[in-house]
Amino acid sequence: MTTVQKPPTGAGRSALSGMRGRALADAGPALALVVLCLVFAVATPGFATPENLRAILDQAAIPLILATGISLVVLTGGIDLSVEGVMAASGLTFVLLARNSVTAADLGWGALLVGVGCGALFGLANGVLHVVGRVPSFIVTLGTWFVGLGTATVLFGSVTPELLDENFRGWAGATVAGIPLFALVAVLVVVLAVVTCRSTRFGRTVLAVGGDERIARLAGLPTGRVKIAVFTLAGIASGLAGVLATIRLGAGDVAVGSGTLFLTLSAVVLGGTLLAGGRGGPLHTVAGVFLLVVLGNGLLLLGAEPWVQQAVQALILVAAVVAGATPVRHRMRVIK
Repeated sequence: MTTVQKPPTGAGRSALSGMRGRALADAGPALALVVLCLVFAVATPGFATPENLRAILDQAAIPLILATGISLVVLTGGIDLSVEGVMAASGLTFVLLARNSVTAADLGWGALLVGVGCGALFGLANGVLHVVGRVPSFIVTLGTWFVGLGTATVLFGSVTPELLDENFRGWAGATVAGIPLFALVAVLVVVLAVVTCRSTRFGRTVLAVGGDERIARLAGLPTGRVKIAVFTLAGIASGLAGVLATIRLGAGDVAVGSGTLFLTLSAVVLGGTLLAGGRGGPLHTVAGVFLLVVLGNGLLLLGAEPWVQQAVQALILVAAVVAGATPVRHRMRVIK
C-alpha cells in the first residue's frame, strides 16, 4: 500500500521556515568569518601567513575568555559591564602577590589563584546585588566597573609593580605545538562553557531563565541561584583575563583592560547571542570574537587608520543588534 505524504499545513510550514531561518542565522557569523578571511587573504599577502595566523590566535585569546563569561550572563537576559574594572583589580592583585618589584610577596601559583578569586568575588557581588537587591544588572555592573578601577588604583600606588617571576613571564610568548599558550587556555575555557551549557541541568536552566524567567520560576527552577552563578563565572573569566593580560604586559597597570568591554560585548552580539537572552551561547561567541579580531587584523595590514577600524566595527555591531533584535523586539521592552 502506498502512502501519500500530506503537504505541511500553514502552521507546519511556518515552523519549518522558522527552523530554517534560525539555522541560517546560527551559521551566519561563521560564514561571514570565512568570507572575511578569503577577502583579506586575496587583498593582502601577509594575512594568510603562519606568523599572522598565530598572531590572530594570540590576539583573540583574552577577548575569547572574557566574551565566554559575558555570554553566559547575556543568555539569562542580563548584562555585565564590569569587565575592565575586574580585570584591573585582578591583575594588580596577582602581580602584587607574585614576585614583583614593589612588595616582598612571592606566592607563585597562589598569586594566580588569588587574582582569579578576586574576579570571582566581584562577580559574586554582581549576582547577589542583582538578584537579592533587585537592582538591574546594568546599574550593578556599571558600579562594579568603577569600584574595580578604584581598587586597582589604590593597589597601584605610585610605583609600577613589575612582574619578576620568570615562570609567569615565560607564558607571554609560549607556544605548544606552534599554538600560543593563551589561545589554548581560551579553548579550554570555551570547551568547559559549551559542555556546561549543553550537557548539564545548570546550562538548561540558564537557557530557560533567558527564555522566560517568570515561567522558569513557576516551574520550580532555581532562577536566583543560577543568575548569581553566571555572574560569578563571568567574574572568574574576567579575573583570569586580567591575570593573563598582566602577564603579557609584564607589569601591573590600572588600564590593563582598557577597551576590552566594547570588543567582548560586540563579539557576543555578533556571534548571535540575543541580548534578550535564551538563545546563543559560548560557541556562537567564538565566531563573533574572531570576526572582530580578523577584521581589525586585516584592516591593519591594509594600512587603515585606527579610527577607521573602530568605525567599521561599530557599524557592524549596530547592524547585528538591529538584525538580531527585530524578531524578539517584544521581549526587549524591559532590561533585565
